Amino acid sequence: MGDKTLTLPVTGMTCANCVATVERSVGKLEGVKEVSANFATDRVTLVYDDSLVKPEAVIERIRKAGYDVPQETIELPITGMTCANCALTVGRALRKVEGVLEADVNFATERALVKVAAGVPREALVAAVEKAGYGVVLAAEEDTLEDAEQAAREAEIRHQERRLLVGAIFTLPLFVLSMGRDLGIFGHWAHADWVNYLFWALATPVQFYVGRDYYVGAYKALRNGAANMDVLVALGSSVAYLYGIPITLGLLEGHVYFETAAAIITLIVAGKLLEARAKGRTSAAIKKLMGLRAKTARVIRDGIEIDVPVAQVRVGDEVIVRPGEKIPVDGIVLEGHSAVDESMITGESLPVDKRPGMEVIGATINKQGLLRFRATHVGRETALAQIIRLVEQAQGSKAPIQKIADQVAAVFVPVVVAIAVVVFFIWLAATGDFTTALVRLIAVLVIACPCAMGLATPTAIMVGMGKGAEAGILFKNSEALERAHRLTAVVLDKTGTLTRGEPGVTDIVVAEQATLSETELLALAASAERGSEHPLGQAIVGAARARAVTLADPQDFEAVTGQGVRARVEGRQVLVGNLALMQANSVRLDGLETTAERLQSEAKTAMWLAVDGQARGLIAVADTIKETSAAAVQRMHALGLTVVMMTGDNRATAEAIARALGIDRVFAEVKPGDKAAYVSKLQEEGYFVGMVGDGINDAPALAQADVGIAIGTGTDVAMEAADVTLMSGDLLGVARAIDLSKATMRTIKQNLFWAFGYNTVLIPVAAGILAPFSWAPPLLQQLHPILAALAMAFSSVSVVTNSLRLRSKRLI
Repeated sequence: MGDKTLTLPVTGMTCANCVATVERSVGKLEGVKEVSANFATDRVTLVYDDSLVKPEAVIERIRKAGYDVPQETIELPITGMTCANCALTVGRALRKVEGVLEADVNFATERALVKVAAGVPREALVAAVEKAGYGVVLAAEEDTLEDAEQAAREAEIRHQERRLLVGAIFTLPLFVLSMGRDLGIFGHWAHADWVNYLFWALATPVQFYVGRDYYVGAYKALRNGAANMDVLVALGSSVAYLYGIPITLGLLEGHVYFETAAAIITLIVAGKLLEARAKGRTSAAIKKLMGLRAKTARVIRDGIEIDVPVAQVRVGDEVIVRPGEKIPVDGIVLEGHSAVDESMITGESLPVDKRPGMEVIGATINKQGLLRFRATHVGRETALAQIIRLVEQAQGSKAPIQKIADQVAAVFVPVVVAIAVVVFFIWLAATGDFTTALVRLIAVLVIACPCAMGLATPTAIMVGMGKGAEAGILFKNSEALERAHRLTAVVLDKTGTLTRGEPGVTDIVVAEQATLSETELLALAASAERGSEHPLGQAIVGAARARAVTLADPQDFEAVTGQGVRARVEGRQVLVGNLALMQANSVRLDGLETTAERLQSEAKTAMWLAVDGQARGLIAVADTIKETSAAAVQRMHALGLTVVMMTGDNRATAEAIARALGIDRVFAEVKPGDKAAYVSKLQEEGYFVGMVGDGINDAPALAQADVGIAIGTGTDVAMEAADVTLMSGDLLGVARAIDLSKATMRTIKQNLFWAFGYNTVLIPVAAGILAPFSWAPPLLQQLHPILAALAMAFSSVSVVTNSLRLRSKRLI
């Protein structure tokens, strides 16, 4: 901590007064020592005490003054990290770069998400990482970065495999010969002086070739003022190796531990190889999403159909997709009708009908007819590319629960080294035996494992995020995934969330005296409404077309404002509208008033149909409830949630829908601007609130809620304000998202329990805490360093494997 200099770009300054305002606003922050704004360069430079002031506070103060600081996020794939301490070291190095506002480094994903002031060059960040002793995966072109990163991961696995092979070739015979000598299997020749030289020769390649990475990693960590897992491994194995050299040379007497040094390194390499492979599987969902992308597209250029790589498709291109082919990019249908399988994006199993004017999504599959569409989003702007980017960024973010592990990891290695030294002197004083004390020291150094703590949270987050993406559930960041499991109440906006958001015909009632059938009644009403632009009229026409009812052309059509329509249909005078229209035309109601009142009480709009001055029936129109809404509410109840409906409708209508769906509480007659206030009211009552909505007027409420959940069929504004986006618009996704959050948090807690429990229990065991107790197994009374290395090697593997179990989780 100390004085730092920060230069930020500022937009909105138009004169010298603006400069003074910015300087005055920033200068009021405690800890800011100097501040200078420059109108010509649109920049502000300040010197501040970073123990008192954070860059975010400076930016907030500038924004409150009425100006802005442009920012961007840069993602860097990092190589060379071996444990959580390495991630902390890289983060510290990045935060030292001028203009860096925030840096999150994720050990599990091996990525750094760096928020910087606009204009900070990527090269400066790469240089800072490399100076700290780590690497950054670079690609010739940004579009090939994923391939370059995958190649780097595969190269790392091959490197670990080579190290393990060399380690096994030398360690196995060394271990067999050493154990055979200790057990007296090989006779007197095994105790000859030259045998120690053979052991030395076999251990040396393992120590300095196989173990080279640990020495290099330890050097880099110590050079940066930190200590990581490499320091423990290098210390533990070196002590065992170096102790044997003076004994072999005849300078000291005692037992050599060359096989211990070699076995420690080889076993830990084996664990690292398994860990690398398991970590690769945690990102399987992202790889699956990337694999969905089409390779080529058939476009029309100069009137000719040609196949081009999908990267060459431009916005505005006309694209042809035949049945069974993948839709290469996002677009708007120009010609053709088809059913498209969008399950890979939305999680919705049923194909979606497409016709001219409708949107299609890249990577979905055209199932039936030929489609011609205009490309609207290509490359990194397609829905799939944005989903991949969102999931990768979310996987790379840190959950609040991870802070505990990071705090422990920051001091873990120095504390373990101190414990090992204290244990050495205690045993030396208690037994007077240098060798016994040395074995205890090595066991403590080797068994301690910061890796498991570093992997406990991010691996579960990665798998959980990927599982969600496969089900059409996108979490904005790790914090959203963590917070969702704490929800106690869910507020559902009615229109577009519980309902379809558009009117549909729900009931057709024919008057007792009428000689018409339901189909004939619908045909007359729809024929009359064909000339109407009113949503209720269009709903009646849509219902008739859905039933394949033949419609007639209306004559003398007239729309009566606020009441309905009148028209002549096949020679008969037809009126379709509300009760006021019937009364204005002196229509006999034939006893349908009671039925109309019942329909109105069920939150439906009763449309009267009169033929030649006589009421012939009623057609009820309502914003129809989605098929899955009732089941979704039941599943939320099963998760122990209080379900609340919020709507602008009158209370009678709202309570009718609530009764039908089993909703617990209703907020009716809510004005759009008051939605956030009702969410706040629930929070004041002690609820942890999730808000589900789809419209622009839902955005403030989504932001106010503890967890905002946007229906993906809604607006971009709602999705931007939300913490969770449901791609399919299916309300069942809310319960699935919460269920996934609960399962992920259970896994994280299991992982952390194992990681902390492992170190809390086994470090004292390695130190010899069980030695005085005769009831303890001999193996635990004197824990051999080789067993300590085996336990350490597989502790992190067990954490990753537990996280991978989430992949098989069945969401409710």
